[in-house]
Amino acid sequence: MKRPNQQRDAGPDGGFQLRFSGDELAVRAALRRIRGAVGSCVSADQLGLIELVLGEVLNNVVEHAYGPVTNGQIEVECALGEGALVFVVRDFGREMPEGQLPEGLPIDIHRLREEDLPEGGFGWFLVRALVRGLEYRREAGCNTLSFTIPIADCKRGGLRADPAQSSG
Repeated sequence: MKRPNQQRDAGPDGGFQLRFSGDELAVRAALRRIRGAVGSCVSADQLGLIELVLGEVLNNVVEHAYGPVTNGQIEVECALGEGALVFVVRDFGREMPEGQLPEGLPIDIHRLREEDLPEGGFGWFLVRALVRGLEYRREAGCNTLSFTIPIADCKRGGLRADPAQSSG
C-alpha cells in the first residue's frame, strides 16, 4: 500500500521535507515540487544544476536501491545553509555496493569505439563534480546520502516551506 505524499516544514530557515513513493512518476512529481520550493531562491542556472543532481540521485534510488520489484519510500530534506542548499536523501532500499558510493570516474570517450561506449555510468561523476560534502551511510536498513550545493545568496525571502505549491 502506498503512503500519500507528505511534506512538513523543516525549520525556520524555510527548509522542507518531502516523502514520496520510490517510482519514476513520483520522482518527477517530487522534482517539480522541489523546483517550486527552491525556484524563487536561486538563479535559473542554479535551479538547473539542482534538478540535474537530484534527478541523478533520485533515479539511482528508484533503479538500484529499489529496482523493478520493490517500491519503497524516498525522503528528501532541504535546508538553507551558509551559501549553500543542504540536502539529505533517505531510502530503505538495497545498500550501495560494498557500502560505498561509486567512484564516478570520468570515461575517456575519445579512446573508445562508439559500440564500446557505456550506456550509463556518468551520473556519479556529475554528482561528485557538482556537489560538496558528499557522504553516504547505511544505518538500521536506511541509506542516507547528504550533500550541499553551493548557491549565490538566496534571494526573495528564502525557500518555500510548502513545496506542494510548486509551479511547473
